[in-house]
Amino acid sequence: MAFVNSLFTWLMKKRIHQIELFMKYPHDVQEEWFHNLIDSAQSTEWGKLYDYKSILTVQQYQERVPIQNYDSLKPYIERMMAGEQNILWPSDIKWFAKSSGTTSDRSKFIPVSEESLEECHFKGGKDMLSIYCNNRPDNQMFTGKGLVLGGSHQVNQLNEDCFYGDLSAVLIKNLPIWAEYYRTPDMSIALMDNYEIKMDRMAEATIQENVTSISGVPTWTIVLAKKVLELTGKQNLMEVWPNLELYVHGAVNFAPYREQFKQLIPSKSMYYLETYNASEGFFGIQDQDNSEEMLLMLDYGIFYEFIPMENFCEENPKALVLDEVELYKNYALVISTNGGLWRYMIGDTIQFTSISPYRIKITGRTKHFINAFGEEVIIDNAEQALAKACAETGAKIKDYTAGPIYFKDENVGGHEWIIEFDQLPNDFEKFIDVMDATLREVNSDYDAKRFNDMALTRPKVHIAPENTFYNWLKSKNKLGGQHKVPRLANERKYVDDILAMIKSL
Repeated sequence: MAFVNSLFTWLMKKRIHQIELFMKYPHDVQEEWFHNLIDSAQSTEWGKLYDYKSILTVQQYQERVPIQNYDSLKPYIERMMAGEQNILWPSDIKWFAKSSGTTSDRSKFIPVSEESLEECHFKGGKDMLSIYCNNRPDNQMFTGKGLVLGGSHQVNQLNEDCFYGDLSAVLIKNLPIWAEYYRTPDMSIALMDNYEIKMDRMAEATIQENVTSISGVPTWTIVLAKKVLELTGKQNLMEVWPNLELYVHGAVNFAPYREQFKQLIPSKSMYYLETYNASEGFFGIQDQDNSEEMLLMLDYGIFYEFIPMENFCEENPKALVLDEVELYKNYALVISTNGGLWRYMIGDTIQFTSISPYRIKITGRTKHFINAFGEEVIIDNAEQALAKACAETGAKIKDYTAGPIYFKDENVGGHEWIIEFDQLPNDFEKFIDVMDATLREVNSDYDAKRFNDMALTRPKVHIAPENTFYNWLKSKNKLGGQHKVPRLANERKYVDDILAMIKSL
């Protein structure tokens, strides 16, 4: 295994030269990919609609093709899901990544072409390993197996030729044979739907393996770790897997989980590597030790644009290309991809922490949201849930805000709400139950995390005294029509501040 480890490490490090090239010539690489994408899609229905054949410059592209979101592309995607081809991208689309996000639908389905699988998602996975091997040349990762926490949905069949599932499930289903050999647990467990049984089975299947790396969302990794320690009677994961050296994470902010991971993995040499891998594409990899920024990956079949957030609400906001961005400004991310997404706004906001090379950090979403555990609860979800809870309990809401309750000790996470009522519900506990149940109905990711209280518990709701939010805004000198209470936040700043004010009354 030592020879195999050395061979794999050498192969992975060979890619570093190509990464250094796009770091050195970022604008040339992006220009090349722009023309490649436009040329490839000329004969598609979308390409003909916007006459891609006559587009010669990025400026022409921006003038001709409007900014898109999931709702605007949904009619095309639904036709592709029904089996039609050559709509948004020329090669056959047989896979769709299912996720929740900034859309009014319960779930969205992102087309995954063969090109986006190979040139984006799989390439990103290999680059992640290349960067790690380059930064840790003495690694022994390939002497053991990588524990991968797969998606919460099985791969499902849409029709004779089309399938959908969580992105991780789609990737696992299409992994090359060599990658499958180094992964644990086997596919029958990794793709299970029932997360309660799945965590038990994963723990049972992996405790005897030589696990050297773990990849997964922090929420579920902690749940699995506790199962493993419960089964083995060990105090920490290093006692179970003494050769564990790498944890790859993404999807949610890692900061609230960092201390828990230090307790679960008390090793000073443990390497934590963040990735920015969404259903729409693989965008960034943390390439420096002890850094909270990620290298923007520029040769994955994605052309990037950036809308300054101060212009975001304009009717036709101007999108900037890479050589126009500035440091530490918030930008909404817009992508055109080899999966058939054209000027698609994914809903994330980023800042550039470096422009030589281009490194970024995720700063939030273009809409208020809570995504501390991968649940992607957005304002639309909250408004539907509150409306139904009010309708069934006779309540009327004046104002509200909500934020996460982070994992602590043996307690799982949750959401904490502060609601000021104009009219109180006739049954407060029913109000909470209806709100919770509706959130589960309208958001599949929230529903998965709420399953048997494994990652999210029932919401905690406080009834705020009259004029709480008015007085809070007044205390911040933010009274007036242009200032509004933040409905949802992905951290506890507002919830803690308002609760402290209530307790001081």
